[in-house]
Amino acid sequence: MKRVYLAMISAAVLMACAQPQTTEEFTETVSEIVEDTTAIETNIFGEEITAEGAVSVEQLLVMMAESDSVNVKVMATATDVCAKKGCWMKVALPDSNDMRITFKDYGFFVPKDITGKQIVFEGYAKRDITSVDDLRHFAEDAGKTPEEIAEITEAEEAIVFEATGVMIN
Repeated sequence: MKRVYLAMISAAVLMACAQPQTTEEFTETVSEIVEDTTAIETNIFGEEITAEGAVSVEQLLVMMAESDSVNVKVMATATDVCAKKGCWMKVALPDSNDMRITFKDYGFFVPKDITGKQIVFEGYAKRDITSVDDLRHFAEDAGKTPEEIAEITEAEEAIVFEATGVMIN
């Protein structure tokens, strides 16, 4: 993907050299090309990953039974996504709970329309306690009503995941 961007920008530079332009016209041309490249859809967000070696959520739970944290690549179906920015997503666990996946250093987001899609995510799973404030923030991001948000009064212990890369199939 980076090669595509580089090729497109190189083409813009070569076109600029072929025709005399003012700095302003050149800047507009490059801006148009960059905007076009951002419209190209990609299925990988964050670090480059593949599906090779991914485990199921059931296998993740087995791994978590033996450890409080683990670096792992998981394949699952997205059940929910942050409605505001795509800054977190959830996958279902076999015990009817969900596991929230956030993204390392808030460094990338996923599309907001991936609910129901098969995903692969790589990173760090751990048992953690999510504060009431964070739970309310996540509920607000999910588009919950003020009444639903106010009902959140207790912290939640759960397996959480910080992904370094996500691939959407």
